[in-house]
Amino acid sequence: MTTVADHVISVLQRSGVQRVYGLPGDSLNGLTDAIRRAPDFTWEHVRHEEAAAFAAAADAALSGQLAVCAGSCGPGNLHLINGLYDAQRSRVPVLALAAHIPRTEIGSEYFQETHPQELFKDCSVYCELVSTPEMLPRILAMAMRAAVEENGVAVVVVPGEVFTAKAEESPWSTAILPTQSVVRPDDTALTQAAAVLDAATNVTILAGAGVAGSHAALIQLAETLQAPIVHALRGKEFVEYDNPYDVGMTGLLGFASGYKAIKEADVLLMLGTDFPYPQFYPEGATVIQVDIRGRHIGRRTPVDVALVGDVGDTLAALQPMVTRKSDGAHLQRCLHHYTKTRKSLDALAVNDRDKAPIRPEYLAALASRMATEDAVFTVDVGSPVVWAARYLQMNGRRRLLGSFNHGTMACALPLAIGAQTPDRGRQVVAFAGDGGLTMLFGELITLMQNKLPVKVVVFNNSSLNFVELEMKAAGIVNFGTELENPNFAAVAQAMGMFGRRVEQPGDLEAALRDAFAHPGPAVIDVVTARQELSIPPAITVEQAKGFSLYAIRTILAGRADELLDLVSTNVARRLLD
Repeated sequence: MTTVADHVISVLQRSGVQRVYGLPGDSLNGLTDAIRRAPDFTWEHVRHEEAAAFAAAADAALSGQLAVCAGSCGPGNLHLINGLYDAQRSRVPVLALAAHIPRTEIGSEYFQETHPQELFKDCSVYCELVSTPEMLPRILAMAMRAAVEENGVAVVVVPGEVFTAKAEESPWSTAILPTQSVVRPDDTALTQAAAVLDAATNVTILAGAGVAGSHAALIQLAETLQAPIVHALRGKEFVEYDNPYDVGMTGLLGFASGYKAIKEADVLLMLGTDFPYPQFYPEGATVIQVDIRGRHIGRRTPVDVALVGDVGDTLAALQPMVTRKSDGAHLQRCLHHYTKTRKSLDALAVNDRDKAPIRPEYLAALASRMATEDAVFTVDVGSPVVWAARYLQMNGRRRLLGSFNHGTMACALPLAIGAQTPDRGRQVVAFAGDGGLTMLFGELITLMQNKLPVKVVVFNNSSLNFVELEMKAAGIVNFGTELENPNFAAVAQAMGMFGRRVEQPGDLEAALRDAFAHPGPAVIDVVTARQELSIPPAITVEQAKGFSLYAIRTILAGRADELLDLVSTNVARRLLD
């Protein structure tokens, strides 16, 4: 007998899907049994459903194709929600199969009962309950279509007995593949944008993830406009490589040159970015925004010219309309400032005279230099993402994944699982914070069980480091952020994988070399400086006051040694540099 679950797997296979990430459960038995019987289709077992959703998101981000995760009824699929929020906000196509309690028990407060179609509505572009076996083929097709066309999450809620029911012939059994379209503004809107750009003296481009696939067009337009290019974090991997107009990143994790280039613009051209921080936008500048999603235009700063379209298609039509600028003074000022800023950042990414603990900047820069040319980097939120943003070098082949919009802890390891699963021959390096790693610590076992050669680089500062920085800026004495960590390398070794703990800067290069050369999973536990400050490019008066209050209150709390450590880490050794 062909079951409804068999139909699901068949349609997924026709649509290019080869795997489902998840954790088994009784309400999923029909689905997992269908996977067991299906040729060339795999069940990718994880230890927590949240990891399954993150893994599917990474899989989709790298391939650009639909990826699938599944959770059993009640607590099982509820665990998916954080990873699904991240996938939705990262705008990648993910299908979640959320098993449900028996149909006849819905509404009775049955064992493990939740209401998935309500719970997942806020983090999805489509969410629907399948009440009968006959409904599933059409709902599945609509869900998959919504996910691939809107680059979002679609959730299909399926009572367990529906999976095992007999499947009838259905016209909804065709492959669901994304369409390809040319999307650009009309000529009137483009003419208006070109006129604004031609009249401007200082044009700055702010580029985000929406420029993916349009690198050549971006560089050509910057050359024509003599415009510096600033990137948002999600745009880093698509913007900064082979780019003579790059002046760095702006925002809370960015640095001064990107901030300066935007603040001095009289026209800001936003390309494929929904950069969320209003304090980093220019005052009094004319703003042109290009985005494939019209609803994203004008959400962060007032926009004078709104252009709805794909960045590549829009630039192809806009480029011939724009007059080449002869005055490159603004560009040269911004490039000069970037050169100085980059030099000061790179001066911190060194072995500090063999002093311990190790600078996190040095760890990030060294890992970047030693990784392969097509490595995939996944990064936890907090301090690891700061150092990744500033020191990882992109080249057009490398990829960078993280929870850049949702901002959740514990994302680096499960994202690495999804990045490594489709291609075990490609190097995947996870920049994990000690807090984030321990939150989904069990997924280290997934690396071993699924034979995934992920390299986990742990920034071990024994604290929730970025939270501490936020407390300092608010004038609050650090509290509740201390972490008592195990020797992560020893834990890895106990699991049967490569583990190396590094406490001295002189040992770091050899440890990374050995770990990267190891054929299986590896954990490099690096003890990094806890008090390293990652200062944003613009410090408000309130933040300056906050740091002063923090210093006073820390002394009054009898913790002057913490303040001394902060000063010695960030002031004294920089003077010596």
